[in-house]
Amino acid sequence: MESHQRESHLQHTKLGRRRCRVILFPFPLQGHINPMLQLASILYSRGISITIIHTKFNSPNSSNYPHFNFFSFQDGLSEIEASTADVVSLTSLLNIKFLVPFQDCLVKVLSNNVDHQENSDSSTGCLIVDAAWNITQAIPETCKLPWITLRTTSVCSFLAFAALPLLQENGALAMFDSKSEALLPELPPLRVKDLPLVKTDHPETFVQLVSDLVVNQIKISSGVIWNSFQALEQDSLNKLHQDFPIPMFPIGPFHNYFTASSSSLLSQDQTSISWLDKQAPNSVIYVSFGSIAKVNKTEFLEIAWGLANTNLPFLWVVRTGLVHGAEWIDPLPERFLEKLSGRGHIVKWAPQPQVLAHSAIGGFWTHSGWNSTLESICEGVPMICQPYFGDQMVNARYVSDVWRVGFHLERRLERGEIEKVIRRLMVGIEGQEMRDRIVSLKEKVDVCLRQGGSSHQALEKLINYIMSL
Repeated sequence: MESHQRESHLQHTKLGRRRCRVILFPFPLQGHINPMLQLASILYSRGISITIIHTKFNSPNSSNYPHFNFFSFQDGLSEIEASTADVVSLTSLLNIKFLVPFQDCLVKVLSNNVDHQENSDSSTGCLIVDAAWNITQAIPETCKLPWITLRTTSVCSFLAFAALPLLQENGALAMFDSKSEALLPELPPLRVKDLPLVKTDHPETFVQLVSDLVVNQIKISSGVIWNSFQALEQDSLNKLHQDFPIPMFPIGPFHNYFTASSSSLLSQDQTSISWLDKQAPNSVIYVSFGSIAKVNKTEFLEIAWGLANTNLPFLWVVRTGLVHGAEWIDPLPERFLEKLSGRGHIVKWAPQPQVLAHSAIGGFWTHSGWNSTLESICEGVPMICQPYFGDQMVNARYVSDVWRVGFHLERRLERGEIEKVIRRLMVGIEGQEMRDRIVSLKEKVDVCLRQGGSSHQALEKLINYIMSL
């Protein structure tokens, strides 16, 4: 990692003065803001000026990035609208409410072509926009600004999303069964139950969003940036190039280019690290289900007892709002943690990259979001996958059955099953075999980011492409 930092610094020094500006527009959810700001840092290190246009809703902390220019706009989102747990409804609402204010902000930014951080004129090369924004109608004709899409999901899950409109057209979605083990001939190795669907009050809106955001918008963009790398998703990338003949740039994993400033929307509890420092190597199971997933009180208690019954140390992220109808960990039995004699540690949010890099971590029980999956691969930590919706379903299937670096927890949450799968991962032969395979993947990550590696080459092509627009 340090060698990548040194290389970026040298290239930045050689370029000296900024030659080009890029405007980035992140989608205001945790799993989208992180990779967009990581990408911004990568581009900045290669001599490109960075301007971030963002919403007031879930605004990033600009003080962590003093070398970027930040412009925000008022969005008019009410507290009730912002608190919805329906991701489809929220995405649709944000696209309706935010795109006109974004358009106005973009015009203002473009009319002032001075880079305030550099005190120099910077020509704007392009706009990089998160794929969750339906940007096609939001760029005024007068701007003539080319735009590149950032996909924050895996390539394999993108292909599954792209197939949904066709599956709906031929009636396959109408017969969807969330328990069906039947293989999908259109999407090997996925089964019907692995389709990246999202539970929503408006299912017809979901498929329309997929059609607009995944298929149509990609086709008319100037290119697509992927937080992935060839050695991991070669077959999916080959299929992608066949179906979408536009420039593709798999330059990931973003977070492995250098140690970036935190873009977490939640306060990180650093006691995670001090507690891990007291644990034996590869002994701790780390549990985190991301920033959106929810469980009920019964499931929460089954997770708690499953962890306790393993007799293994665990670090468990229980964010505020994870448990339906509970403030935080109040459903736990009285003195639950005390009875574990320090074997368990619960925090509201953890500095996850640091946690996964810690020598004490031996396994990761995850919701299979793409950022978490990549971070686990990059640190050589095998996984237990418990997906909740959307791309998580596809990621979990690939982790367990293609890359074979984790278990897919598909049955209902029950303490006996939880105890069994954790022990299989942490102390079983299968778990050790998975650990060996994921360490091999970790080594491939290091190779792809080096001079001449696939991601390094893709980044060179991206920089040259931006400069040519």
